[in-house]
Amino acid sequence: MIFNFETRTVVLQEGRRIYFSSDFHLGVPTVEKSRDRERVLVKWLESIEHDAQIIFLVGDIFDFWFEYGHVVPKGFVRLLGKLAELSDRGIELILFTGNHDMWMFGYLKEEIGATIFRNPVNFEITSSDGIKKSLLIGHGDGLGPGDKVYKILKQIFENSFFQWIFRIVHPDIGMWIASQWSKRSRIANIKKGEEVFVSEDYEWLLHYCKDVEKEQHHDYYIFGHRHLVLDLAVNANSRYINLGEWVTKQTRQAYAAYDGEKVILKEFK
Repeated sequence: MIFNFETRTVVLQEGRRIYFSSDFHLGVPTVEKSRDRERVLVKWLESIEHDAQIIFLVGDIFDFWFEYGHVVPKGFVRLLGKLAELSDRGIELILFTGNHDMWMFGYLKEEIGATIFRNPVNFEITSSDGIKKSLLIGHGDGLGPGDKVYKILKQIFENSFFQWIFRIVHPDIGMWIASQWSKRSRIANIKKGEEVFVSEDYEWLLHYCKDVEKEQHHDYYIFGHRHLVLDLAVNANSRYINLGEWVTKQTRQAYAAYDGEKVILKEFK
């Protein structure tokens, strides 16, 4: 298997950090609970803005997102306003699309200055004291063995013809369809403890990391999608970090921070 990743280089300034979080699923399970979670997210962003150089939001920020030509989903103004403020202050925003918000196109780039990626990207980061680390970052959906049904569905959803068909539907109807889909989603109906770590043998993203590592080294593999906070060894010199989710609180509103030397999982209280 041959892996080809886009590579970006970053020079981390002295005293600055890079932050990562994912799977906010804004929009579920109710408007009220989503808005409460959104307020917490804004507080988290306020807590890290003093030393953030880059903020990675690694997919499924929204439980559903679709951009028509002149229409975007209603809501989420607290989060989007805060992100715009951070971007205006010079903090770089990097967003990855997830399986719930893959229909993200140019709006967030135009409005808040975010860079958007759809596939895993290799970031070569050099700290102010010369430490170099390689971080492979992506949402994680459709990677690794198994989940063949979703991989087929993803190809359909990413098809431009299917997207055009949905776009010609009136936004009121399209967003109603999306809301019904969201109500049936796994994250909207998850029960506490339903997502559990069984063993490394069952962690398909870890298997994916190990396959990549056989061909090219990365110090850290950072993904979301799994809805579990994980820090597992890929080998003696590489680790797989999963960022969990913010909906059920079973993953403790986790995020990760990179200080130029190590990626550390943290909990926002």
